[in-house]
Amino acid sequence: MGRNALLASAFMNRVVVGIDEANVSAWMSEHVKAVAPLSFELIAGGRSNLTYRVVDAEGTAFALRRPPTSHVLPTAHDMVREHTVISALYPLGIPVAEPLGLCVDEEVNERPFYVMEFVDGAILRDRAQAEATFDEATRGVIGDHLAATLAQLHDVDVEGAGLGELARHDGYIERQLRRWTTQYEQMHVEGVDHGGLIEAVGAELSAQIPSQQRVSVVHGDYRLDNTVLDESGRVRAILDWEICTLGDPMADLGLLMVYWAEPTDPTVSLLGVAPTTAKGFASRDQVLRAYASHSSLDLSHVAYYQAFGYWKLACIMQGVFARYSAGAAGGDQGSVTEYPTHILMLAQSAKMTLERN
Repeated sequence: MGRNALLASAFMNRVVVGIDEANVSAWMSEHVKAVAPLSFELIAGGRSNLTYRVVDAEGTAFALRRPPTSHVLPTAHDMVREHTVISALYPLGIPVAEPLGLCVDEEVNERPFYVMEFVDGAILRDRAQAEATFDEATRGVIGDHLAATLAQLHDVDVEGAGLGELARHDGYIERQLRRWTTQYEQMHVEGVDHGGLIEAVGAELSAQIPSQQRVSVVHGDYRLDNTVLDESGRVRAILDWEICTLGDPMADLGLLMVYWAEPTDPTVSLLGVAPTTAKGFASRDQVLRAYASHSSLDLSHVAYYQAFGYWKLACIMQGVFARYSAGAAGGDQGSVTEYPTHILMLAQSAKMTLERN
């Protein structure tokens, strides 16, 4: 291969899917004072919003968020909504990346996108990474920092922050239960039966909904690997505001309990080798006590919200399994063959947890 062909090949390999490099570079140079030329790297992809690391000629790093390049639903992947939320929270001292610019002109990059500061730090996705990044003493305080940050988010005055029109203020859990019950019913897979357990747990959850204590900003997916930590284990930034809304703050706390895995949990195998199973991490009860020390909310029904979190994950996993079973994986079913077992395990965890409520 000649030199020109090699250069052309190298250029083609540099093309980053989802980014019109010329247009985006020009927009960033004008609106966020980035110094050309810029380099782009996809760091989080899939069917959720895409995140890119952008570095300018002076070495300044930015983060760019845009919708996925396919499977875009009309009401999902709303860049204006995400940008609105972090723009409201940043001045209040909530740890989010500083928003730098929003582009709604689809001629620039096909879809709206926004740019924010790139926050350096640790994002813990598994036990090995947690052990390699932090010593045991530091691991021991991460839970308190995560709980304190969540309580700080839930204390935000939604009207004072300008977020009062973001979503309805009441009926959060009721709407979630209706939505996921319908999703589950529509995702039946012939020959796979969970013994009616998911339906039964859903009905019991609907019958036991606690009173919503407060209207809060609800992140919707608050967990350790959706935060960036500094070297002392404090939360430097909360990430992934894609499904943020207003509603019951206990839903965030319950889901955090689901993902704050302990080594003896039956769900450890299906949720992955969670970082919180590493030696030194606080227990769920310790994290709950930490949250309570930073909040005036009544936590007596937290088991309900944890059960709801397990049940919701079971419904989500059923949807993934149904899509793959219908051929979304191009005939490769290897990655989902254990899903029925995992779905049942999540439903059983929801039932057992609900019985503690």
